[in-house]
Amino acid sequence: MKSIFFIIIIFCVSCKPIDTLSVDVSGAIVIPKHYIVSTTKDDMTIDGNADELSWENASFTDNFIDIEGIITPKFNTKTKMLWDDDYLYVYAEMEEPHIWGNLRQRDTVIFYNNDFEVFINPAGDAARYGEIEINALNTVWDLYLSKPYRTGGKPDFNWNLDSLKSAVKVHGTLNNPNDLDSLWTVELAIPLKPLIALKNNPKTTPKEGEQWRINFSRVEWEYGLKDGKYVRKKEHGNYLKEHNWVWSPQKVINMHEPEKWGFLQFTKEKSSKDITFIKDEDMPIKQAAFALFRKTRSGNLKHLLEHDTGFDQGIDVTYQKGKTISARFQKTNLGFEYTLATQNATYSIDQNGILKSL
Repeated sequence: MKSIFFIIIIFCVSCKPIDTLSVDVSGAIVIPKHYIVSTTKDDMTIDGNADELSWENASFTDNFIDIEGIITPKFNTKTKMLWDDDYLYVYAEMEEPHIWGNLRQRDTVIFYNNDFEVFINPAGDAARYGEIEINALNTVWDLYLSKPYRTGGKPDFNWNLDSLKSAVKVHGTLNNPNDLDSLWTVELAIPLKPLIALKNNPKTTPKEGEQWRINFSRVEWEYGLKDGKYVRKKEHGNYLKEHNWVWSPQKVINMHEPEKWGFLQFTKEKSSKDITFIKDEDMPIKQAAFALFRKTRSGNLKHLLEHDTGFDQGIDVTYQKGKTISARFQKTNLGFEYTLATQNATYSIDQNGILKSL
């Protein structure tokens, strides 16, 4: 009889409380890349050449990686940036043996051609962001989302960057399948004023050390020929899936998860060489909060939404190997809310993906 009692006691001590879940989100954690953008005093000519001295002094990003961060693309892509009081300048180089495009109408769905894309979230709040797409014909699609598609966001095509300047330089021959090309370049002067309008207060020109969220994508299609012209390739009547190559990996085939975009840090110096990136020590925790949000909206924690308002659930969250943080889920009238506490702050995230420091 004594031995049976001993076994029961050991079993109860070793198990977790019944009201605590264990969730591993480590595979969804993204530590975004960063770029420190220096200022320019040059009179910038937007011609696709980027031959001003300040461009020569600006550093390139790493070569782009597949959007999931696994596969090395077959063609290299890299970009660099500058800024002044009026514009954010972006220059991109894209290796390409077959340069083609057929979309010429502004605000067409440009990613149906091979294209280069810019995503900018000045407030850094994973909402209110602009997107610019451009193809080898220098056709532009600029649009705005007040929130990502995952929470009901709808693109606003009327959001036009009227002062946008863009140019494409083709190193080869455009739309000629009879030869091999080398690369095409994109140079953009993106007006700051409409981007500043997307910031939280104060809506001012970037200060020293200010950080925005930004990412770049390159869409690349397998091509075929029809009547001697380039077309997107089909097999069995369906278009082959496009390749998505990005600067800062998303870990999923979805650019519209802004919390994973890279950091753009502004300096008023002419060189970023001696400028230190301001690191957010709580970034892994914030990423864990967004991972819980995504899992609850459409993943394996969706079952928590079946509970009545007021339901409370403790969760042990593994966000890195050997690292765990405690979180609480609460079912609210509007949806749900998670809270996570660190030594530095307590964070909450709700059903709309809005992260706050409490």
